[in-house]
Amino acid sequence: MAATDRLMRTLIALSFIAASAALWWPTGAQAARLKEVAAVQGVRSNALVGYGLVVGLDGTGDQTTQTPFTTQSLTAMLQQMGITIPAGTNMQLRNVAAVMVTAQLPAFAQPGQQIDINVSSLGNAKSLRGGTLIATPLKGADGQIYAMAQGNLVIGGAGASAGGSKVQINTLNAGRVPQGATVERSVPTPLAQGDSIQLDLNSADFATAREVARVINGAKGAGTAQALDGRVVRVRMPADSDARVTFLADIENLNIELAKPAAKVVINARTGSVVMNEAVTLNPCAVAHGSLSVTINSTPVISQPGPLSQGQTVVAEKADIAIRQDAGAPRRKTCSPSCRR
Repeated sequence: MAATDRLMRTLIALSFIAASAALWWPTGAQAARLKEVAAVQGVRSNALVGYGLVVGLDGTGDQTTQTPFTTQSLTAMLQQMGITIPAGTNMQLRNVAAVMVTAQLPAFAQPGQQIDINVSSLGNAKSLRGGTLIATPLKGADGQIYAMAQGNLVIGGAGASAGGSKVQINTLNAGRVPQGATVERSVPTPLAQGDSIQLDLNSADFATAREVARVINGAKGAGTAQALDGRVVRVRMPADSDARVTFLADIENLNIELAKPAAKVVINARTGSVVMNEAVTLNPCAVAHGSLSVTINSTPVISQPGPLSQGQTVVAEKADIAIRQDAGAPRRKTCSPSCRR
């Protein structure tokens, strides 16, 4: 029944959106800046990941009997600090949790700069609220350390429990540390290498690639840019690094006339949401599902200007929407033999 209701809402929303499309959707080409449709190859962020420990929890940490790696990690950390745990010691810790730390290293990040980090519980900790992340190295895909993370966690959730009852809002097992990691190593970029750079379009489109090359050639001279395919545009660059920065600052703000995209409709039957782009048009139609029927009729309307107003005759579309839902058949009640007696 819930799925049927969601589908009914989806059909109604689709009908209203499609019928009113002519009133608010643009019909011509759109203008966008170059930086919004393309990116320089190699100028991107890099994912970092690390494994660490959060301490200082109020009895909500990992149960060490079920997560032995937490105890092993704590033992290894204490050994590095010169503390030896006797063999066979069964540590029952409740204020320590094993976590995974992730971050994004921005392009051109230099040693000493700080970046945000995300911390997520790896074991069975109940909450990370109030915890402190111990110094954790963050590594890239090549296994090298690019940042060191440490700091107090900020948890977005809230919860309370008493007498067997529990109330919780959002998750308590994940949080973040703003400016919680310090960059230790920079990542080289190909921006200063070679005599050209490569612009990668966000979406493959031959018309957009041609327009990008045309606009750059118009601003910087013929032969500066060359479209290689529907996604890649090669651009010749100055030799000096300062001149390259100035060159990119100029071209990334150039206006690009985008071609009209292909029609596309995305329907999420689970949430009842409908997403359509500007190229979608819907002719008069009828949609029926079970007892629900939706009919859309489009009628041309001619608007005449007033006398001596020097106006123009305008033709518009008037959409008539009719939604009908018939009552379902009454459900028959069955009775057992004992009920009839």
